[in-house]
Amino acid sequence: MNNIWRIGDDARRDSAAAWVVRLEAGDLGETEAVSFDAWLCASPENADAFDAALTVSHAYAAAAAPTARALSQRRVAPKPVGRRAVVAIGSLAAAAAVAVIVAPQFANPPATQVYVTAKGERRTVQLADGSTMDLNAGTKLSVTLARDARRVTLLEGQAVFDVVHNARRPFVITAGDRTVLDVGTQFDVRRRDGKLSVTVARGAVEVRPAEGSTGQAYRLHPGQRLDHVEGAPRAQVAAAEPEEVLGWRTGRLVYREQPLGDVVADLNQQFSTPIRIDDPALAATPISGVLILDDQDAVIRRLALLVPIRAVRSDAGVVLRRDGASGGR
Repeated sequence: MNNIWRIGDDARRDSAAAWVVRLEAGDLGETEAVSFDAWLCASPENADAFDAALTVSHAYAAAAAPTARALSQRRVAPKPVGRRAVVAIGSLAAAAAVAVIVAPQFANPPATQVYVTAKGERRTVQLADGSTMDLNAGTKLSVTLARDARRVTLLEGQAVFDVVHNARRPFVITAGDRTVLDVGTQFDVRRRDGKLSVTVARGAVEVRPAEGSTGQAYRLHPGQRLDHVEGAPRAQVAAAEPEEVLGWRTGRLVYREQPLGDVVADLNQQFSTPIRIDDPALAATPISGVLILDDQDAVIRRLALLVPIRAVRSDAGVVLRRDGASGGR
C-alpha cells in the first residue's frame, strides 16, 4: 500500500478516494455503479489504489471507537482560568458530551441472528442496514451487524446477497476457509459438502483466505464465478450467466455440464423424499438443462429427458439407475 501512495499519481489517488466516499455514502445509483466497475476494471493500478483508499477508510473507522472511549474518560479539574482556557474546556466538554452519546453503543456486544431454511423452503430476509438476503432451501447462516462491520457466517447452503455498500462497515461473509468481501454488489454464495462457489451479478466482490487459512485472493466482477474446494490453495474462475445461477429464487435450476450427483444433491434440499445414485459413473455424468421445481415425480421425469435414467422407488426413497440397468429394490 505504501508504494501506491508514494507513486505520486494524484489523479488515480483522488479518483479512488472519491469512489470510496461515494460508496461509503450509500447513494450510488445503477449508472454510477456501472461507471465505478468500469473504472475499477480499467487497470490493475486503479484496483490497487481503491484497495489502498479503502484500507485507510477502514483504519479511520477502527480508530473511532477507542477515540470515543478515551474522550469519555477525560476529566478537567476546576481552577481559575483565562478566556482561552475557558474556550478549551468548553471544547472538551462538548467532545465529552458527544462521547457520552457514542460510548454506550460500544457497551453491549452486537446481537447475532441465526437464519435456517428447511427442505423446499426459500426465504427473503431484510437486514437492518437495508441489505437483502435470499436464502435457498437447506441453508443455515448467522448475521452480526456490528458498528465496525457486518459479518455473515454461511455454515451450509446458498444465498443471494444484495448489499447496501458502506465502506466504514464492510460486509464480510465467512464460508469455510474463505471470506467474501462486498464492494457494493449483488452476488450468490453457495457452500455445500466442502465446496464453495461465488457468482457476481452486479458490482464486485473479493474472495480471500479466511483468518488462519492460506491461498490466493481473487476479485470477481459481473458474469464471473469462482469455484473452490475447501483446503485447496487455488480456485477456478470462469464466466457464468448470473440470471441462470440466481434462477433458483424463482424455482428454476439451470445446469451447464454439471455432474448428475451435484444435481441430485440440489434436489435433496428441495424434497423430503431422498434421492440417491449407487453408480459412481452415473453420478459423474455431466448434464445440461433446466429443471422446474414443482412436483418431485415431475422433476425426475424431466431429469430423465436430460440423461438416460430410471427411478426405482422404495420405502427408503428413490434410487436413480442408468436406463436399462437390471435389478430393483
